[in-house]
Amino acid sequence: MADRDAIAYYRTSSAANVGADKDSLERQRSAVESYAKRAGLQVVAEFYDAAVSGADPIDTRAGFAAALERIAGNGVRKIIVETASRFARDLIVQEVGYRMLCERGIELIAADSPEGFADDTPTARLIRQILGAVSEFEKAALVAKLRGARDRKSREVGRRIEGRRPVPADAVVLARRLNRKSKSGGRPSLRTISARLAEAGHLAPSGAPYGTESVKRMIAR
Repeated sequence: MADRDAIAYYRTSSAANVGADKDSLERQRSAVESYAKRAGLQVVAEFYDAAVSGADPIDTRAGFAAALERIAGNGVRKIIVETASRFARDLIVQEVGYRMLCERGIELIAADSPEGFADDTPTARLIRQILGAVSEFEKAALVAKLRGARDRKSREVGRRIEGRRPVPADAVVLARRLNRKSKSGGRPSLRTISARLAEAGHLAPSGAPYGTESVKRMIAR
């Protein structure tokens, strides 16, 4: 069942620890597979970033990017790592990455401490609060920038230029409902949800079905 499937992610910092005669990758694989067996999970794919620093943002890593692409296509919603530091050694990078995965509905599990990423320590809370404040500031700044651009354009053309129309609340509710897991444990694709929304009369302002990115934003709200 899809809800028992998981993806393994491995990372080695130093090129000196990469190779068939080194134990870093095999140690990580052994820890992940042992945890998966105990938890009743099935590792269906492995992704590896060799000689990649734990301080590098996760979205710049080729191996992790490939893992996210695989997840987007097969419905797996669990990633297992040997330890939290294998995911990211820098705490801020770790929290940013963990938050990004949570927003996508992906569960991150450290084999040595399955509840570790959800620990509510004072440091973790502080970082999450800072990240939340930064996110709100960036959002407000973007809104103000777009409003200013529209106002300038309105003055140039002599008429009011409107921003993007908000998605109707009932369309958002339906998109979320359609995204629920089926009895078999899988989820429909974003394109399938878009088609179902169109069948229910929910279309983009252009009159076409909503694009996959729009559907993704509805689900993430």
